Amino acid sequence: MPRLAWRNLWRHRRRTWLLVLVVAYATITTILFWGVQDGFTQSVQVGNARFLSAPALITTPQYFEDPDPEQGLPSLDFLPRVEAQPGVKAAAPRLEFPALIRSAYTADAVRARGVDPLLEARVSNLPGAIAQGRMLEQPGEVVLGQQLAERLDARLGERVVLDTSALAGPQALGLQVVGLVKSGIAPVDRGTVLVHIQDARVLTGLQTATGVALDVTRGQEARIAEALQPVLPENLRAYDLTQLLGGLSSAIGTKQSSTFLIGMIFSLFAALAVTSTVLVSVLERTREFGMMGAIGMTPPRLAAMVTLETVFATSLGWALGLVLGYALNYWMATQNVLGPVFASYGAAWEILGTGSEIYTAQSPLYALYAALTIALAALFSILIPARRVLALNPAEAMRTE
Repeated sequence: MPRLAWRNLWRHRRRTWLLVLVVAYATITTILFWGVQDGFTQSVQVGNARFLSAPALITTPQYFEDPDPEQGLPSLDFLPRVEAQPGVKAAAPRLEFPALIRSAYTADAVRARGVDPLLEARVSNLPGAIAQGRMLEQPGEVVLGQQLAERLDARLGERVVLDTSALAGPQALGLQVVGLVKSGIAPVDRGTVLVHIQDARVLTGLQTATGVALDVTRGQEARIAEALQPVLPENLRAYDLTQLLGGLSSAIGTKQSSTFLIGMIFSLFAALAVTSTVLVSVLERTREFGMMGAIGMTPPRLAAMVTLETVFATSLGWALGLVLGYALNYWMATQNVLGPVFASYGAAWEILGTGSEIYTAQSPLYALYAALTIALAALFSILIPARRVLALNPAEAMRTE
């Protein structure tokens, strides 16, 4: 029976290739559906992490629970070992501290971030979101969120004062505004205060940093953070973006889980499309099936043959779709194809925090999701086309035009 079903496929090459292409198309779209969906979620998480924190961060557990500079890093001696680890693209020390920022007109409580201007752009999107002015270049300068600058009524070139309580007592430092950040993300535009890490050390009295921000391979943040633990001192820990974003990451993950049902419905419709192609094939071959029944092939064997033909054709289509689907998905995962498309939505898109880069995700699970289409198509071919073959009357079928 399998040999007969296989030969029948190639006796009707055009019909077979039509079915193979339908299945391949369904497989490709399934892979891209999940690749784009998972990639979009990753892009939102990474984008927000690069604005609000970092893809990964090394700090002390005490500082993570209670962000007080006094609980910062005791040393930065571990930094060369971290930078040498696979998957770590960049590392930048940071010194964050609570402060009061004053202009000539008003004051506001903020959380300032001391950064190395040469390294920060490699782990953060903030330098790239400066809409007016420029990034820090030397001590004595500050970059503010645009909405914060508006509240302070501070303009480029004007001076503001940072006040903070340090290890050696209250400290104050005058700084010149050199840049304004406009990201479209409210917490960023309302609260960004970037100062040179040397100024942050002067203000706080801490000569190291409160943490080291890392840029790591996209989609591998949790794995790399865990892999870093053996090279870190016992009192330090690496945190991935899901831990750094907290409730925001959970909200994004919850939204992602709701799309699983959509994906299953998508697979169902793809399987029905395959089944409809098989049904048309059965209708076109009614006379042929009647002749086969007349020479002794029983309806159950005819139904089994139709089912096997469907399985063979869908398997070929699945294999072809996997090759093309994963190739296309890999291209979209390594080239920023989707970013410019979504960025064209303007301000409505900016609030998601993805920046201008969106990549698809890659996973072997997508092949299993696509295989579900084959299983459903085979099932439907038994329930619908094969049932029609079972009810076939050879004499009537042979009279069909």
